Amino acid sequence: MGLLRRWVTRNAAGGMGASTRWVVLDTETTGLDPSTDALLAVGGVAVDETGIRAADTFEVVVRHAGTIDAANVVVHGLGREALDAGVEPALALDALRDWTKGAPCFAFHAGFDRRVLDRAATLAGVRRLAGPWLDLAPLAAVLYPDALRTPGGALDDWLSVLRIECASRHNAASDALASAELLLALRAMAAARGVRRFDELAALTRERRWLGDQR
Repeated sequence: MGLLRRWVTRNAAGGMGASTRWVVLDTETTGLDPSTDALLAVGGVAVDETGIRAADTFEVVVRHAGTIDAANVVVHGLGREALDAGVEPALALDALRDWTKGAPCFAFHAGFDRRVLDRAATLAGVRRLAGPWLDLAPLAAVLYPDALRTPGGALDDWLSVLRIECASRHNAASDALASAELLLALRAMAAARGVRRFDELAALTRERRWLGDQR
């Protein structure tokens, strides 16, 4: 399958089951405007009640024939050769949708990733991801309200606070794995409050926004 690499869980015993499997996603793009910039790569990691499902991950570089900014290439490392050899957008997005299987999707600043993927799906003429989304940024802020000295907080800030290592920042697969570890840390903190289900975690993020924080 070339650059399109998928691993499917062979043994889900002891997990929450396919109906409650969660996936953590990260995207790399040509820029920071989800309404105009193109999707370049997607990384995904699945989790269940036992933790990260090591055999259940997703990674793809998407073919992109448009221009790319040299400054952005320095950040994400996806140059002309890698993008020319990437997977056609429709195939990549269909494979991503098949892998997610409608599971709830988590991401840090999820609104950005969701808009990027929705726009890419529209342009490619394929269906969007079916699962609901939850943003890890406001969830972290409500569970650790005093962790950061300044408002807001980038992914790097939270990884530092919770001592989570990321092998290669701005690599979609690596960032998705680090974000999955962040989700597990936040889920453990939420469980201590008796909050375990997706809808309960989503309610916590809404609580943060009701207080006026739009992280």
